Parts: sequence; C-alpha cells; structure tokens
Amino acid sequence: MMPPKPALALKLTAVLAAGLMALTACTTASQNTGGAAPSGAASFSPTEVPKDDALAAQVPADMKSKGTLTIGSDTTYAPAESLGGADGQTPVGYDVDIAKAIGATLGLKVDVQTAAFASILPSLGPKYDLGVSSFYITKERSKAVNFVSYFQAGTQWAVAKGNPKNINLDDLCGKTVGVQTGTFQENPDISGRNAKCKSAGKPAIKVVSLQNQTDVTTRLVTGGVDAMAAGSVVVAYSIAQTDGKLQALGDVYGASPVGIAVAKDDLPLANLVAKAVNKLIGSGDYQKILDSWGNGSGAIATAKVNPPTSK
Repeated sequence: MMPPKPALALKLTAVLAAGLMALTACTTASQNTGGAAPSGAASFSPTEVPKDDALAAQVPADMKSKGTLTIGSDTTYAPAESLGGADGQTPVGYDVDIAKAIGATLGLKVDVQTAAFASILPSLGPKYDLGVSSFYITKERSKAVNFVSYFQAGTQWAVAKGNPKNINLDDLCGKTVGVQTGTFQENPDISGRNAKCKSAGKPAIKVVSLQNQTDVTTRLVTGGVDAMAAGSVVVAYSIAQTDGKLQALGDVYGASPVGIAVAKDDLPLANLVAKAVNKLIGSGDYQKILDSWGNGSGAIATAKVNPPTSK
C-alpha cells in the first residue's frame, strides 16, 4: 500500500482501487473503510490445525454444548478482516483465519459475524464469544473487556522498489511525502519531522495528505510522491498487492499490541484463548497464517492476557 510505465500505472491504479483499504495501524481504532480480499491470498483451512484435547477439555460447558465459537468482526479492514470469497460475502483475512485456527484447536466450529466496529465490545458475552477485529489494546478499552494480545502493528514507511530516489528517513526535508489525513503518521510524526527541517533552515517536507490510504498508495506507485508513511499492516499489504513495485523503508516503529477481546467477567475464557494462540505460535500455524496475508512482520512471540500498554 521505479515509476511504472503509463499502461502499467493505469492497471496498478485499478488494482489498488479495488484491493487496497484505507488502513491505519497506528490509530487507536479500526476504521470503517470498506474491504476486499487481497488477490492471491489463500484462505487458511481450519482442517490444517489439529484439535488439542487438553485445551478442548477446558472449553466452557455451554460453549462446548453449542459447539460453535461466535466471533464479532467489522469486516471492512483488509487484509485483517473483509468480505470476499466466490460470493463476495464470506469473511476472509488473517484475523478470520486466526479465529478459525483457535476454534479448530479447541474443537469448535467458528461463526464470524459481520458487525459494526463500535457494537462489538458492548456485545461480548450476550452475543459474541470473542471480538476479533484489529482492536488496538488501550487503557480505556481494557477497563471494559479482557484482551489477548496476538499481533502488533506500528508505523512503516514505503518507497518505490529499489529506492530510486535514495530516500533517507533521517532527512526527508524537501521530499514529497504521502500520508492519510488525520493519522498518527501525519501528526505528530511527519509534522514533527517537518518542524525539525524548518528549525534547521532546510526545505520543508512537501506533505500530500489524502483522505483515503488507497489514493496515497497509488500516488507512490505512480511516482506522484517520493515516499509514504502508513500503518505497518497497510504497507505490508500494499507491497504484496502491487506485485513488488514497492518496498518497505526502515523498520516498523511505535508498535502497539492488537488484541482479541473477551468479556470482562470471563477471564477464564481469555486465558484459554491465550493458550490456544500460544499453541498456534508454537506449531508454526500462526506464522503461516500471517505470512499468507503478507503480515508476518506483525507476529509476536507470546500471546498474553491484558498486557500493559502505553496508549
């Protein structure tokens, strides 16, 4: 998310418009931006994950009787969760696949239900067993629900493949930078870098601020900006979707934990989910899922219940 030839630029613009979502990994909430499954990403099959009898024995009786793990997810946030498949209405994405794998580990079927983002946390318990929807773990949210960390995302920069303009993150003065309007990347990150340029008497960064991340990514692909800053999730996805026309610049920074939400009064279920995720981490299935969706860089070493957060 080397300037292409005009014909290729038009093709890439069409692909981006159809496939790239306005994602921002450094905001404090998932965004309702529309969604589509990434082309070429194979959906994970829960049949690849064996049931863990010891963990399955810890499943609450009512859930075991029901036989299904019900998931609330705002399916507008590709590549984590969106609607795709042959009918265009099937939940897909790495969050969906991780939910399926958790279910398989616990010997349960998984029902991922599309929900408005703001409605998921209040509905945990009565309606949903888990909320799996790219929830950044914040102090405020942690007052209302339990979280199981399973991913991390931060800020990532991207440039054209090969970095033909020799962009250096330590000196962006005078460069043209694309960013989605209203994100942490725009302010305080780029605004802070710009202030340093001005105080040093150097040319200001030429900021191209656009409402949609898809438009920012398209500008970079077609050479309209020298670099872009976005959430690490969208940058990894953009690189995959543009078929190698882009590359990451520097490391992800400002990473924050992303969590699976569980009702506040159900700490035992949160602990069980953490055990299931750690089982998947140990088996390698967790990494396989993230890699298949171009987001292996967001992997964590250990899932934790209610980890501390600075946000």
